[in-house]
Amino acid sequence: MEELGLDFEVMTADIDEKAIRFSDPKELTLALAQAKAEAIRPRIAEPSILITSDQVVVCNGEIREKPENSEQVREFLISYNNHPAQTVTAVLATNTKTGKQANGIDISKVYFNPFAEEDIDMIIKEGSVFSIAGGFTPEGELWAKHIKKIEGTRDSVIALPKALTLMLIEKVK
Repeated sequence: MEELGLDFEVMTADIDEKAIRFSDPKELTLALAQAKAEAIRPRIAEPSILITSDQVVVCNGEIREKPENSEQVREFLISYNNHPAQTVTAVLATNTKTGKQANGIDISKVYFNPFAEEDIDMIIKEGSVFSIAGGFTPEGELWAKHIKKIEGTRDSVIALPKALTLMLIEKVK
């Protein structure tokens, strides 16, 4: 949001994301973004544009959220040696004064250079992967040698596609 030059405040939704389940990644991320908006909106007093988002990774047909443990991180990263990861990101803009909403989905695909066991151990030890859908990020020195190619935009992979977000804000103004 800073990169977009927008004035913003971060609020957490405090919802049980695991209680919302769909087998289609687009439907799942849109439902989660909607649930976040419904949880946050009553706490906003001033007229605002509320942006909520959610992201999952799809690899070889499997939806992946944040890894739950080291074994799952290892499993995810090893699978990326053979299959690209597709990030599916839903963004929902809500005008808190009018109730008008607009949503969209952005999809990017990430191809990886192979992960060696020692790289995986280092990534697990560093720990940030436990808070990231699919257990990877294109950011940071640790990842630089592993990201071979991104089809789509880097900001979408990081979790908030800028162009889509700006378009949705304009739709609900």
